Amino acid sequence: MKNELADYLFHQGTNYKTYEYLGSHICDCDGKKGVIFRVWAPSAEKVALVGDFNDWNESSTPMQKAGDGVWGVFVEGLKQFDAYKFAITANGKTFLKADPYAYHAETAPATASKVYALDGYEWKDADFIAGRDKCGYHHKPLNIYEVNLLSFRRKADGSYYSYRELATVLVDYVAYMGYNCVEMMPVTEFPYDGSWGYQVTGYFAVTSRLGTPKDFMYLVDAFHRKGISVILDWVPAHFPKDEFGLYEFDGSLLYENHGWDRMEHKGWGTRIFDLGRTEVQSFLVSSACFFFEKYHIDGIRVDAVASMLYLDYDKKPGEWIPNEYGDNKNLEAIAFIKKLNSVVHGTFPYALMIAEESTAFPKVTETVENGGLGFDYKWNMGWMNDTLSYIQTDPLFRKYDHNKLTFSLTYAFSEHFVLPVSHDEVVHGKKSLLDKQFGGYDDKFAGVRAFMGFMMSHPGKKLIFMGCEFGQYKEWAYKEGLEFFLKKYPSHAKLAKFYKDINETYLSTPALYGDDDGWDGFEWIDPDDRDENVVAYKRRYDGKEIIVVVNFSGVDINYRFGVDKGKYEVVFNSDKKSYGGKGVSRKRVYESQKIASKGKKDSVIVTLADRSFLYLVKK
Repeated sequence: MKNELADYLFHQGTNYKTYEYLGSHICDCDGKKGVIFRVWAPSAEKVALVGDFNDWNESSTPMQKAGDGVWGVFVEGLKQFDAYKFAITANGKTFLKADPYAYHAETAPATASKVYALDGYEWKDADFIAGRDKCGYHHKPLNIYEVNLLSFRRKADGSYYSYRELATVLVDYVAYMGYNCVEMMPVTEFPYDGSWGYQVTGYFAVTSRLGTPKDFMYLVDAFHRKGISVILDWVPAHFPKDEFGLYEFDGSLLYENHGWDRMEHKGWGTRIFDLGRTEVQSFLVSSACFFFEKYHIDGIRVDAVASMLYLDYDKKPGEWIPNEYGDNKNLEAIAFIKKLNSVVHGTFPYALMIAEESTAFPKVTETVENGGLGFDYKWNMGWMNDTLSYIQTDPLFRKYDHNKLTFSLTYAFSEHFVLPVSHDEVVHGKKSLLDKQFGGYDDKFAGVRAFMGFMMSHPGKKLIFMGCEFGQYKEWAYKEGLEFFLKKYPSHAKLAKFYKDINETYLSTPALYGDDDGWDGFEWIDPDDRDENVVAYKRRYDGKEIIVVVNFSGVDINYRFGVDKGKYEVVFNSDKKSYGGKGVSRKRVYESQKIASKGKKDSVIVTLADRSFLYLVKK
């Protein structure tokens, strides 16, 4: 019953496979087939196992102490999918708790855990895994499609597509559209659909709404067989106060922080993990490692990192206590994040660790050894906020906001960035990406194309939320599927073709992705033409160069800029009629003239439709 080494490491905060120790495990015990259960509940007066097998009788199957604060019991005859909970008695009260380490759970609104064995799935992604283990992403393209699995598509009766159904409809779609990575909003078990998965109750269980754990394995496997990486959203910052979950698990503040100022996110109505507690560290680091080990995932996007880093996050004066140095840094959280990234990278060298971090906290993507937090990338929220604000401005007045296009280059190389247009930007009255664009119907489509031309050529990896790629007009609604019927209409169909082509151009053009981390990969041609609402620059890598010219104005212009002497071929033109453009920019090759412009002795003059862009390369 007791595993002394596993128990010791768990309490030390260094058991990174705690899921093999705690939870439920089908096994043979002294020749008897059944399930062994273990749960950490140090403040409990007594613990019992309840389930269908004993009619949920709280006195039928008592558990015994099997370690320091750990309770255990072996029950003969139990099998896969049997439902159970722990009946924990503390302070004279008994309450039923789901298993924090369960691999599977009942489908919401039911809340019991289920016995489940993860072994036995035959993976078919060996070729992908072999290639993955040999490569990083800093000199490779990373084009991420962010998706909510529950609302990508819905059936006619409103029901979900299962993991196995998505392995066809979603995987084929993502591959066809030219994305090489998918980021899934949280699939870890959660009770409330309206949380979008960000209020987690099962840190080792994928949601049963869409199927079993092995069904989810099948989905990841299908992505890998198409050459597509899989990133999962993961939420170590907080957890909900559902009675069956981690909340005051054994009648005490077990998983949550004890400090009055550090216990709750009042704005979210959630509890904050005690990241300084070694057992909680074992729990969370094990959860992250678990998905790499058991589900073959390629990366994790850590949600709400800023809320972890700062003691005064979303707090007013008097609602927080400074650290021992008198400032607002959460030293325990910082140490935990460093530990998390060190362990994950040490165990899974290929792992992508991405931070949703919205402040200027230093060295988020620097290695732990060099004093950083150890993430591979962080979301560039500044770029996102500035550009999304810019595109909503009337072109007549954009010259006054020109810095919103250019300011990001002052810090673009201070971290390793992902440029996101995420789910958070297309809800709660913020409008869809299409509807954000200023102007009439056709203007909006042209605006999206211009924005994407800027985004796909700006230093940083790329992320776009589902639905943007065909011009979903209304905001994302988690209770509904995307409005794919819009692709029957010419403007939306043409926009989808544009996205497919710009994605493929990005993936096949090393100059657009090979050096996102320094000035060797970027050079301004003209950052200051605010009167024309134009930006022009070069991207380069490994001797290859591409010129980018984006017209954000509301009028067609002939735009001159300096170049080296030669001929320049248009390799992408957003004004093509097949994309919904006007066909103003039709010329395929431009030859330089002996006319000085913008610091060069020679120049070209290109025709740019309103809200359009050109990519050019020297022949």
